[in-house]
Amino acid sequence: MRQLLLPFLLIFSLTSFSQSTVVKYLSGTDKDHTVQWDFYCTDGRLSGKWAKIAVPSNWEQQGFGTYNYGHDKVKANEQGIYKHEFFAESWKGKRVYIVFEGSMTDTKVIINGKQAGPIHQGSFYRFKYDITDLVKYNSQNLLEVTVDKTSANVSVNDAERKNSDFWVFGGIYRPVYLEIVPATFIDRTAVNAKADGSFQLDVYALNLHDEVVEAQVQKLNGENVGKPFSVIADAKQDHLELKSTFNKPLLWSDEYPNLYQVVVTIKNKQGIVHRVKQKFGFRTVEIRTNDGFYVNGAKMILKGSNRHSFWPETGRTLSHQVHLMDVKLMKEMNMNAVRMSHYPPDQDFLDVCDSLGVYVLDELTGWEAKYDTLVGHKLVKELVVRDVNHPSIIFWDNGNEGGWNTLLDNDYALYDPQKRTVIHPWERFNGTNTKHYPDYKYIVKSVATEKDVFFPTEFMHGLYDGGAGAALDDFWSLMLKHPYGAGGFIWAFLDESIIRTDKGNIYDGDGNHAPDGIVGPHREKEASFYTIKEIWSPIYINPQPIDNTFNGKIAVENRYAFTKLSQCKFKWQLVKFPSAESKSTMPVTIATGAPLAVELAPGEKGMLDLHLPATWAKNDALYLTAYGPHNEKLFTWSWAIKLPAAIANPIVLAPKSAIAGIATGNELVVKCNNIEYYFDQRTGYIEKVVKAKSIISLSGGPVLAGVSTTLKEFTYKYVDKQYVVEADYQGAATLHVKWTFTTGGPVKLEYTYAQTGDADYMGITFNYPEEKITGMKWLGRGPYRVWKNRLRGQLFGVWHKAYNNTITGETWGYPEFKGYHAEVSWAVIENKESPFTVYTDNKNMYLQMLRPAREKDALKDNNVEPPFPDGNIGFLNGISAIGTKFQPARVMGPQSQKNKNTGEPISGTLWFKF
Repeated sequence: MRQLLLPFLLIFSLTSFSQSTVVKYLSGTDKDHTVQWDFYCTDGRLSGKWAKIAVPSNWEQQGFGTYNYGHDKVKANEQGIYKHEFFAESWKGKRVYIVFEGSMTDTKVIINGKQAGPIHQGSFYRFKYDITDLVKYNSQNLLEVTVDKTSANVSVNDAERKNSDFWVFGGIYRPVYLEIVPATFIDRTAVNAKADGSFQLDVYALNLHDEVVEAQVQKLNGENVGKPFSVIADAKQDHLELKSTFNKPLLWSDEYPNLYQVVVTIKNKQGIVHRVKQKFGFRTVEIRTNDGFYVNGAKMILKGSNRHSFWPETGRTLSHQVHLMDVKLMKEMNMNAVRMSHYPPDQDFLDVCDSLGVYVLDELTGWEAKYDTLVGHKLVKELVVRDVNHPSIIFWDNGNEGGWNTLLDNDYALYDPQKRTVIHPWERFNGTNTKHYPDYKYIVKSVATEKDVFFPTEFMHGLYDGGAGAALDDFWSLMLKHPYGAGGFIWAFLDESIIRTDKGNIYDGDGNHAPDGIVGPHREKEASFYTIKEIWSPIYINPQPIDNTFNGKIAVENRYAFTKLSQCKFKWQLVKFPSAESKSTMPVTIATGAPLAVELAPGEKGMLDLHLPATWAKNDALYLTAYGPHNEKLFTWSWAIKLPAAIANPIVLAPKSAIAGIATGNELVVKCNNIEYYFDQRTGYIEKVVKAKSIISLSGGPVLAGVSTTLKEFTYKYVDKQYVVEADYQGAATLHVKWTFTTGGPVKLEYTYAQTGDADYMGITFNYPEEKITGMKWLGRGPYRVWKNRLRGQLFGVWHKAYNNTITGETWGYPEFKGYHAEVSWAVIENKESPFTVYTDNKNMYLQMLRPAREKDALKDNNVEPPFPDGNIGFLNGISAIGTKFQPARVMGPQSQKNKNTGEPISGTLWFKF
């Protein structure tokens, strides 16, 4: 209902001013509120006949035409013809403009049979025509719009389609409306409000004579700030400059996005001629050569991602709710920046960035190819004129990855009194180095030798579950040491998978091109979301395991630019967890409290005294949550207190019975606690377990993961009221296995192995039929899986998830069931036969649960498909790392290397409760 009222409220609020701009929507306002126009598509689906279409929309998502992904592989070239009637009131003495917020691509506009102006070329830019002399007043008017999906301008196709790695749509996908203004009116403004309180307002007005142009700065609630200031109009000037100074205004930044508005009025002797409002923020952004990027005098580290304007059902037609959701997700991830990829977004997205505090890189389209100079001049002007007043915008991107027309570099300053720095994403330019996809060695060299301000505008290229958060810990630690570092932008924020209306509404990411996101197409959170959230927390803690030397103090670093630690708050919890047998997974809070106050200025490090009770060590875990200055939750860190050995070796509630071992041929059957355990004497492996005549299909282990060995010796005997089964293996490594069966107790498995050389994974594995597994519950880090180079972001606790076969970025049932799970103390393997529980005494045990399915469109050199052991349930001391779309794990830093083996024995103990 709110959205339906927006255009009417806008008209009402504007007309409440004398001679204010009136806005009359001809289309709907967003993806959820559209208006039906007549439509004719020349080719593809539903072509060759008149129909109705929702406006705004991309016509492919309305069932028309043909789908194109970037690189323009399909070469679809349909044309869409729109017709719509609207009523024009008298509007005597007014000027009438028709405004298009975005149309793909070449757009010809006809009013009552006459062309409104030159055909507009360029898909992502606001354009408008003066139709004052074409409109029939107090009458119905016919609007006809012809949209060519492919531009007649070769450079537009090259920049926006031919080389682009994103969906290419057709249609009027952003709103269309009329602006009705007085004959003398304010066309646009450009604000330059600096952190020192200086204020300059450039006013571009038409048909001025000798009027007065006045400005009044206000708070957003309408309260005046300072006195009005004005100039007398001069019709000979291109624009008027109004200047003033304000004492200690509230500054705009990502941490404190303080906004003001300026009311600009044209007055003559008769009164008000025209009036507009413009929001803005006082702030100063600057690149300091051989130094860094600064906001309001403070060195700033940009923590961002690249964001496409995209929704799976509606393509590039979005809504305020989508924009708000995206910015809130970025802030939740502790991001403070976003790069527009690879075109300017809806203006409403920038409004949200202004209000919530996110730095923006606004971009002219151009991917490996550039607009020609003639059309480029026009599009740069349309870009900057629309977006110049957003305090969130800190840089202009003149194209992407070679798609920059250097003849346009100086155009941005023509319309921007702030003279924001223009960058060329991917190269060194204007004192910046924005190299894309550097490997770890490049960062090492850059830290040592770089002179330019360094911030890669694309790095950690996500694909499926690779990149994004994987290896970020190492990269970020090193990037913060860069003397001229200014952060970076992860590729990418979301999976750009479209709902294909021509294929039964399936998701389509064009193979492996689009599944690059930290979140899914409907903003489903992937594991990297939480990894980024922890690493980029402005209150930074690097958790170290709690041991007997822990004194209740934790090292903390204030990574804010403007916020003192005293402006934030902390809360700790001491918790106990339910047992493996419990149906609950919820921890019980035993005690809560807050640390002692500590003051740390931005950039300072110190110790946080949690002020824990003397009985803290009797609990299972410690949680610590940090909250920012606006009470936003930054992150919750967790520490296991009780060692796994204190949890293991549970009592088995079973009648005591004699223990026996029966060897027949190649088979050994051990009977204990009314359960039978079957071993193959030729391999030494357990082959199955039988409980109450039900088979539990645990088999084929323990096998030393990834290492070929053969059985050297297999023995079994009854000793000291226990039955012991032992096996020794030799080959590329050695493995000793000892099973111990005890009346009234769980089955104990002790193992020791020794191997040398690098290994993707280390430990032991078993087999269990995947088709029989229904779920798992475990005490450890969760709920998401981990990789060797993506351990952060998970919470220590009891977790449960049902079986799924989710492929990250291809299907979206999160958290994924299959994969590695960290710091596991016990796990219940739920199945169709009989659930069983495995305990460990190893504090850093990884549980391998099955093997993730291969992506349908996996790359030939698949950096994002890490190796897994052959067994499908593993208890591992080391696991594999994952790479990015373009880079294997081995070039991504220390945590991404294979596990080192020195030949020293590694031991572990498991208890099985069937």
